Amino acid sequence: MRRKTSLVLLALAVFCAALAPLVRWYAFPRLAKIPANEYQTMVLEAKNATLLDYGTMTARTVPKVTIVQTLKGDVAASEKIEKTAGRDVVVWDGLSYIQGPDGKMVSKVPERYIFDAHTQEPVHATGESVDGDPVRREGIEFKWPFLTEKRDYQYFDAQTRTSNPIHYKGTQNFRGVKVYYFEQTIPWTKVSMPKTMPVAGITPETVAKTGTTRWYTTVRKFWVEPLTGAPVYGEEIHKEELRGGTLLGDRAEVTAFAGHVKMREDYTEHTVALVKHNRTLVLLMTSYLPWGFLTLGILLLALALYLEARGRRPAGPPPARAVEREPVTA
Repeated sequence: MRRKTSLVLLALAVFCAALAPLVRWYAFPRLAKIPANEYQTMVLEAKNATLLDYGTMTARTVPKVTIVQTLKGDVAASEKIEKTAGRDVVVWDGLSYIQGPDGKMVSKVPERYIFDAHTQEPVHATGESVDGDPVRREGIEFKWPFLTEKRDYQYFDAQTRTSNPIHYKGTQNFRGVKVYYFEQTIPWTKVSMPKTMPVAGITPETVAKTGTTRWYTTVRKFWVEPLTGAPVYGEEIHKEELRGGTLLGDRAEVTAFAGHVKMREDYTEHTVALVKHNRTLVLLMTSYLPWGFLTLGILLLALALYLEARGRRPAGPPPARAVEREPVTA
C-alpha cells in the first residue's frame, strides 16, 4: 500500500514540477494581454500656463490648461484585423482634447493606434493614423510591454509622427509601488497644425498661406510599473511656438502653448490603485503559481521518497513465540 501511495505522490510531484515552468513561460505570454474593449480616460493639467489667444494673436498666462486623453477599444476593428494579422490585436481610438480655463476647446487631435495585445508592438494596418494622417508607428505608445526591462525603448511621438528613444533613468518608489522612470526629450521640431482650430475660419490651410509654421518641443516623463508595463504617473514640460509669416506681423515667433503638464491628483490615485490590482494578477502568473507549484512538487517528492524508504526498511526478527505447555494430568 505504501508503495502505491509513494508512486502516486511521485507522479503528482513530477506534474507540479512540470507545471511550474509551463505557467510562467507558456501560459503567461498567452494569457497576459490588453482586452480589446478597453476604455480609459486620463485628465492632465498645466497650471499657470502660457496660451495663445488666436483672436489677438498674443500669448497670455492663464491659471490652468486641461488635457483630457481618452482611449477607447474598437472590438469590431480588432476582430477584422486579426483575421489577416494572425494574432491578437487591439485597436485604440484615442483623443487628446485640450481646453482653456474657460472650458473652450484649444485643440483636439484624434489617433488610431493598432498594436499586438500581448507585446504592445505596433501592427501596421489600414486606419493607423494621427489627426487623420496615415502613420507607420515604430516602438510603443501609451503603454510599455508586460515585464518591462531596464533599458531604452522606442516611443512614438504623435506631434512629430516619429519614434525616438525614451531612456530608462533608474528605479524609484512611487506611492508604495516600485517603478522604472523613463524620460524622452524631443528637440524643437517643425510639426503640422492641428486640423481642428479654436477659431472659426482659421485652418491649417489658411495658416500655411501666411507662411507661419508651428514648432514643438517637450520633455516627456513616465513612471512605469514594470510587471504590468502600465504608467502610474506622467508629466510633460511642453512648449509650442508659431514662427514667421505674415500672421505674426513683425514678430519672429509667439508662444502657442507652454506649461508643465501633470496628471490630476484624483486620476493619479485611481491609476495607482488599478495598477496595484493588476500587478497582483501578473505576479500570480509569473511568481506565485510557478513557485507554488515547484514548492509543492518538492514537498510531494520528499514525501514519496520518505514513504518509499519506509516501505523498503528491513523488517526486524520475528517475535519469539511462547511455547505452550501441555497440561499435566495426574
